[in-house]
Amino acid sequence: MVTLYSSPSTNCSGAFSSYSNSSIGFYNYHNNFPISSRKFGSHKISLQINAIRMQDGAVVAQPSKTQDETPLKKLKDGILSKEQKHTFDFDSNKDKSTVSITVVGASGDLAKKKIFPALFALYYEGCLPEHFTIFGYARSKMTDDELRNMVSKTLTCRIDKRENCGEKMEQFLERCFYHSGQYDSQENFAELDKKLKEHEAGRFSNRLFYLSIPPNIFINAVRCASLASSAHGWTRVIVEKPFGRDSESSAALTGALKQYLKEDQIFRIDHYLGKELVENLSVLRFSNLIFEPLWSRQYIRNVQFIFSEDFGTEGRGGYFDHYGIIRDIMQNHLLQILALFAMETPVSLDAEDIRNEKVKVLRSMRPLQLDDVIVGQYKSHTKGGVNYPGYTDDKTVPKDSLTPTFAAAALFIDNARWDGVPFLMKAGKALHTRSAEIRVQFRHVPGNLYNKNFGSDLDQATNELVIRVQPDEAIYLKINNKVPGLGMRLDRSNLNLLYSARYSKEIPDAYERLLLDAIEGERRLFIRSDELDAAWSLFTPVLKDLEHKKIVPESYPYGSRGPIGAHYLAARYKVRWGDLA
Repeated sequence: MVTLYSSPSTNCSGAFSSYSNSSIGFYNYHNNFPISSRKFGSHKISLQINAIRMQDGAVVAQPSKTQDETPLKKLKDGILSKEQKHTFDFDSNKDKSTVSITVVGASGDLAKKKIFPALFALYYEGCLPEHFTIFGYARSKMTDDELRNMVSKTLTCRIDKRENCGEKMEQFLERCFYHSGQYDSQENFAELDKKLKEHEAGRFSNRLFYLSIPPNIFINAVRCASLASSAHGWTRVIVEKPFGRDSESSAALTGALKQYLKEDQIFRIDHYLGKELVENLSVLRFSNLIFEPLWSRQYIRNVQFIFSEDFGTEGRGGYFDHYGIIRDIMQNHLLQILALFAMETPVSLDAEDIRNEKVKVLRSMRPLQLDDVIVGQYKSHTKGGVNYPGYTDDKTVPKDSLTPTFAAAALFIDNARWDGVPFLMKAGKALHTRSAEIRVQFRHVPGNLYNKNFGSDLDQATNELVIRVQPDEAIYLKINNKVPGLGMRLDRSNLNLLYSARYSKEIPDAYERLLLDAIEGERRLFIRSDELDAAWSLFTPVLKDLEHKKIVPESYPYGSRGPIGAHYLAARYKVRWGDLA
């Protein structure tokens, strides 16, 4: 057995750099902002192992450095020629660079509950650059101190409970400022630009805009924000879902954004892609020999993607009613996880290689038929003396609303690896539990010698791999084993990796990972425009059928396991929902 010793590293995925791979500036037909492709050369950088230490303490020869290290070492040592510096886009004054982060829609719930706490967590961990400024931008009238007071109420010291992070919190809040303005006002964004420049103090500036605003005002905000683009460094824009309501509106939104931004400046965020267990999906598959040979129709009987919430719309019904559960959860979160699960091995871990494989999966999917979709809507229910309201009891929801709060679908991928394997999705609100998980049910063992020990229900004898995304992140494999004793009684047990038991450190929030990636220019966990097109192409026909035919959702009680139709859908493909076993 050998132990690999690698160079010390920080808690961040990579050190911040002012020369991260991205484009500079906005497109703007009224302002000639510079736009150029900023590449960190053509070299790929890999972690190098310093030594291999045997169990007896002997050290074997250190692996030789790769050719790709030489330019990086010269880059760090500052001995590149002018031509080489240009190739690597190296700024000799990078320690004087700064990042300005503007949260557009800073007074909203998402900003208060997720974005600002994630930025503080990154600051606490030392993942933000030395020089950074955070600006909140919204229509609400507010001073800098009022913003800091609002933000401070949502910051926690959950990162390291052994230390008092009050001092860090004060330092972070000192970097936070506020500017009030309209989202469609060029004058207000020009004022923001002036304030940003004052805080950047002549340093080489990079700017990140997080659009935490409704999609109907994206375009005006982007158009006006072009006045606050970085003149020399990169400018990136994070866009929150939903990205339209169907193929047509999504394409129109993308087209409008590209009037002002290049594709590599647009970071379409799906926070589920930043969750630890979703990131672990590719590690589990591609770095464990035990799973890769089994990852196909030959051994996998079905795959289930399950999302459930144990609460209803809770006063947000007006927003939700415009989209519904399919647009809110299935078309993005669950479909993105499906693409990661089913994709072929990418050429590398580069963002484009991974996203290319995801697009291939989405384009290989069989057109979704209305017969393979079940929709439901929760109704009021009394339990334990407590009355839980139905969806249409929400005052912000029309009484005759047909918007589904639950949906189940059977999807198929028509390629050599997955031909005939049902991929089942299920998502709903006001169900019996809160969870998100991937369930992989394997085929029966051919000629199983122990079939008689399982009785007539052979499904109880099949192996199942479960990846629980939330809550209590875990990976477990269900296997068959003999119960100790003189008889031959079989039992089903879990080989369990429970993250809270295995790892003492708290798992970072998904927004921390995604914000850090956006700052560093890493696009692997963000959605490309052709991915978005392929996803909408799959669901748009069904969504239009549901609306044009006025399909009435099946009712289910608040706090139940969902409509009975979901069970019939699964049974049609000889599948039993794993979360109900």
